[in-house]
Amino acid sequence: MQNFDHLLTTRPHEIHTVFVSDLHLSDSTPALNQAFLVLLKDLTALPNLQRLFILGDWLDGWIGDDDYLSLNDDEKQTHFLTPILTALKNLSFKTNIYVMHGNRDFTIRQSLCDIFHGKLIKEPYFLKLDKTYRLEHGDRLCTDDAHYQRYRKIIQNPIISWFLLKQPLAKRRKLAQKIKQKSQDDKTQKSTAIMDVNALAVKNALDTCDVLIHGHTHRPYIHIEYTKQRIVLGDWHKDGNTIHAIIGAVVADELDLWEFITS
Repeated sequence: MQNFDHLLTTRPHEIHTVFVSDLHLSDSTPALNQAFLVLLKDLTALPNLQRLFILGDWLDGWIGDDDYLSLNDDEKQTHFLTPILTALKNLSFKTNIYVMHGNRDFTIRQSLCDIFHGKLIKEPYFLKLDKTYRLEHGDRLCTDDAHYQRYRKIIQNPIISWFLLKQPLAKRRKLAQKIKQKSQDDKTQKSTAIMDVNALAVKNALDTCDVLIHGHTHRPYIHIEYTKQRIVLGDWHKDGNTIHAIIGAVVADELDLWEFITS
């Protein structure tokens, strides 16, 4: 496990872009929610931060923006997401915030992002700085898991998604719990190789960019493949009583990415 928090204090002026993924925040993750709030506070203090990218699974088992937007003021006051949205809004006054769907929060819509002046982006998203960076959540790269890819194609079909969001919140909550349980069961029954990225899928993605950045697999590492970089963002998890907030990649426009991350 690598922790890159020190970059916030040792090179604050060189940090222009920050990527995170797989936070899986919910009302049952108070420690992780607090860790994200601490990170946002630190990012707000960075003098030259221009972009924050949240590359999927920011929220765990999100069942639709109306689950939050339909609350009254008193209910929002005690909701886990309210302080997070407030902190993101404060950050947005100086930094662009981009949110990408993951497999657990693909029902996020622009209406939620509007609260903090964020922008919902589709994958793959190409960021052009000193190099061309291809950003995606990462589950589409796991093509060896044919069963999951079939499920993903169905559940994230725009028509199916529209239909799901028309269902009562109570029904959606039950469905989200089933999906979460199924995902946990799959992790115990499927081989780690099947749930990792496919080499050909990675090659095809790298053919379109200089650097590929993704999450989803929860296997943080910097790979050199086909002479290009593939950066896998880490998940946020609890290790004993310590919260490791993993900033998977920090880009400084005129600084070598590899040197910056591994220093």
